[in-house]
Amino acid sequence: MDTKKPELVFIPSPGLGHVASAVEISKLILDTDERLSISLLIMKHPADFGVQPYLQSLSAHSRLHFVDVSIDSKTAAELLSNKDRFLYDFVDGHKSKVREYVRNNIASNSCCGFVLDMFCISMIDVANEFGVPSYIFFTSATAFLALSLHFEALRSNANEDEISKYDYSESNEELSILGFKNLYPAKILPRPAKSVTPSSILYFDGIRRFKETKGIIINTFAELESFALQSLSDAKIVPQIYPIHPVANSEEGDKKQETESIIKWLDDQPKSSVLFLCFGTLGSFEPEQVREIAIALERSRHRFLWSLRRPPPKGKVEMPKNYDNSEEVLPEGFLDRTNGIGKVVGWAPQVTVLSHPAVGGFVSHCGWNSVLESVCCGVPIAAWPLYAEQQMNAFLLVKELGLAVEIRMDYVKDFEGKIPVDIVTAEEIEGAIKKLMADGEENEVRKKVKEMQEKSRVAMKEGGSSYTSLRLLIEDFISNIS
Repeated sequence: MDTKKPELVFIPSPGLGHVASAVEISKLILDTDERLSISLLIMKHPADFGVQPYLQSLSAHSRLHFVDVSIDSKTAAELLSNKDRFLYDFVDGHKSKVREYVRNNIASNSCCGFVLDMFCISMIDVANEFGVPSYIFFTSATAFLALSLHFEALRSNANEDEISKYDYSESNEELSILGFKNLYPAKILPRPAKSVTPSSILYFDGIRRFKETKGIIINTFAELESFALQSLSDAKIVPQIYPIHPVANSEEGDKKQETESIIKWLDDQPKSSVLFLCFGTLGSFEPEQVREIAIALERSRHRFLWSLRRPPPKGKVEMPKNYDNSEEVLPEGFLDRTNGIGKVVGWAPQVTVLSHPAVGGFVSHCGWNSVLESVCCGVPIAAWPLYAEQQMNAFLLVKELGLAVEIRMDYVKDFEGKIPVDIVTAEEIEGAIKKLMADGEENEVRKKVKEMQEKSRVAMKEGGSSYTSLRLLIEDFISNIS
């Protein structure tokens, strides 16, 4: 089937945060230029992670086509069974489906680029078969890209005998790292950089291939990460970078009733008085930790909205679920004592909540999408990272940018249940809450976040940094077929 419009092929990783980011940047591209259309290829993970309900909730867009290129669930599960190679094997297992779709559905002279998630780098091979340039869509911070390139260079230049010196799993060093103004504590390095393992070797092999692409689109804006972006520009080690921050997704799908109940409660609260606690797609805590959070909230005397989720069974990769009765994990009488100043819910519409004028603080896991949403809504963060590169995001927010306060920066959630549960005490949580919510609009962190919110708004207006970057990117796409 020939397509008249220049077409992009987007391939996101199967996680909800990656798919949602790809959808938002796709819509932004299409709304900016009518010449383009996009096929967004979906690789279904057996655990789904909320991707299908999210996709079903989206409004139709005439030039955005969702294409299921999934393999059968048995094969997918087998490919995911190797804990070192799981995501890489899973992506490689979809190459033939991607190849088949492009060959049969996109005219050879109309495909103007493959836009690949940071973990789908091996799809460069398929793009090369069709003679089409590849771009990376980097869903994390520029600082994480700089850190990854820094450690990739160190490892590439080391011989086999030297490689072990880049294992920081037991290190308390503070390191000078590309993209950071401050010395960076080795103990909060993201897992691939912290130790030399088969999975970290695969990760840095992928990072090395970024240099084969025509450009890197980063889910950020220039004013937020000016230092990291300038560091990468000066280092001249990657292709053209396009910092383009997203339009936050506020679609609620089939959860209209829950959303209405939450908004009705927020409407009755004073401006900037509510602390919102929400920990992302996989965020949940054991009962012992839940009780510490509850004690901290009650002692702090601040109004709160808490998205409380039940963790999956130990060792299972599943989404947290809502409690049938949250009282089973909360201190006795907690709901009665906090009635009127607090509301405990299950799922919560994060962007809608952060956009509400009653919300004045956000206790967050520091997933990058959540960071951007919070900044763009002008809500300061209390940083409680859980996994992936979230500890680095927390360091960036607290130490580099001054847009957050710390709860526990080196906290790591053990999803496999192999180590004793690490408890953050009520005292630690309460202290951070009070610091975050103190002094109203005069709070220094709040003032900085409000200033950055305004910069994010200006960045997407005509002549702004993200607007300009987006226009340059689109013209580069179009040039590939002209």
